[in-house]
Amino acid sequence: MNLEYLSGFGNEFASEALPGALPVGQNSPQKAPYGLYTELFSGTAFTMPRSEARRTWLYRIQPSANHPAFVKLERQLAGGPLGAVTPNRLRWNPLDIPGEPTDFIDGLARMVANAASEHPAGISIYNYRANRSMQRVFFNADGELLIVPEQGRLRIATELGVLEVAPLEIVVLPRGLKFRVELLDAQARGYVAENHGAPLRLPDLGPIGSNGLANPRDFLTPVARYEDLKQPTTLVQKFLGELWACELDHSPLNVVAWHGNNVPYKYDLRRFNTIGTVSFDHPDPSIFTVLTSPTSVHGLANLDFVIFPPRWMVAENTFRPPWFHRNLMNEYMGLIQGAYDAKAEGFLPGGASLHSCMSAHGPDGETCTKAINVELAPHKIDNTMAFMFETSQVLRPTQFALECAQLQTTYDACWASLPATFNPNRR
Repeated sequence: MNLEYLSGFGNEFASEALPGALPVGQNSPQKAPYGLYTELFSGTAFTMPRSEARRTWLYRIQPSANHPAFVKLERQLAGGPLGAVTPNRLRWNPLDIPGEPTDFIDGLARMVANAASEHPAGISIYNYRANRSMQRVFFNADGELLIVPEQGRLRIATELGVLEVAPLEIVVLPRGLKFRVELLDAQARGYVAENHGAPLRLPDLGPIGSNGLANPRDFLTPVARYEDLKQPTTLVQKFLGELWACELDHSPLNVVAWHGNNVPYKYDLRRFNTIGTVSFDHPDPSIFTVLTSPTSVHGLANLDFVIFPPRWMVAENTFRPPWFHRNLMNEYMGLIQGAYDAKAEGFLPGGASLHSCMSAHGPDGETCTKAINVELAPHKIDNTMAFMFETSQVLRPTQFALECAQLQTTYDACWASLPATFNPNRR
C-alpha cells in the first residue's frame, strides 16, 4: 500500500490519482481539471489561527451536495442513554462478537461519555465488534474518530484514499470524513474514541526536548484513490448521536485529488519512543502520551491517548508498578495484547476499566505484594500493549455498560487482599 509521510499536523499535504488532477496555484479554478468539482472540507472554523486551522481542498467526480434527504434509521447505535451516576471503579470483560452478520456501524456500542454530541467539547467512547465488511458508507458529524483495533485487520476506504490498520496500530478519521470499513479477517474488535473537541495533535515535549515519544515522520496518510461507480450506495451519517441514511446513485468515495491538512492518518504504536527514569521514582504517565486534544486551559486535556508499551524498568530502590493514586482526570483503559503490569488477572485484551475523577486505584493486591518483595534488577516488560483514553471531564457509563453481562461485579475485591503491614516499632 502506498502511503505518504504525515510529517507534521500543521503542514500541507497533497495527492492525486490522475496526473495533473490537482490544480496548481489556485484552489478553486473556474474549470477544474478532468471536469472535476471543487469542494472544501473544513475541520475547524474559518477564522482559527493558521497553526490551528484544519482544511482540505477536494477535487471530486460528484460534489457531496448531490444527495437526497436523509431518513432516520430504525436501527440505532447500541449503548442507549447514559446510566445512573456512579463514583465506583468499573471493569468489563471483552464484549462478545455477535453471531448474526454485523458490520462496523451496527457493532458499535457506546460505553461511556462526558458530553452530548452537540457540545463542542468532550468525548464518547465505544467498543466495536464486526464479522462482515460494510456495504455502505459512513460519516460522523459529531466528532473525530480514533480507532484502536484489538482483534482483526481493517481496510478503511476513505474519500482521500485507503488505510489498512491492524492491532498495535491506530487510525484517526476527521469529523465528517466519509469512509467504509472492510474486514481483512473473519472478525474484528476494538475501541473507538469519539472526540467532540479540538482535533487531536502531537503533545508538546517541554523539557524532553525536540525528540522522543511519537515521531511526526511515523504518521502516515493515504494517497488519492477514487471510485467512479454508478451504482446504488447507502450513505449513513451520525448526527447528534442518531443514525440517518440516504440512497445515492454513485459512490461518495470519488475524490480524484486533494491537498490540505484535514486528513486521515495511521500510526504504528510499536514506533513510540518510550521515555522513562534511569535513576529512581516514576515520571508522570503523561510521558506515554501519543496524541492529545487540548482545551482552553493549558495542559488540561479534553482527550489524551496514552499507551503503556514494552519498555525497560531500571529504577533503583523504587516500587515499579504504577503507584496508588487519585487523579483529577478520568481514565478509560483498554488492553490490546498481553497483560498489564499493574494487574495480575481480570484485565483481558478487549476488556476495559473506568476510574473516574478522584477514584483511588493502583496495582492489585497480588501485584503489590510481589513488587514490594521482588529483588530489583533491570528487566523488560514485553509482549504487552495497554492504553488509556484520559479526559478532564467525568465519564458516565451508558445504561448498556452498567447492565451488560461483561461488567465485573467483584472488581473492588482485587484490592481487598492488600495486607496491613504497618508496625510503629519497626522502621
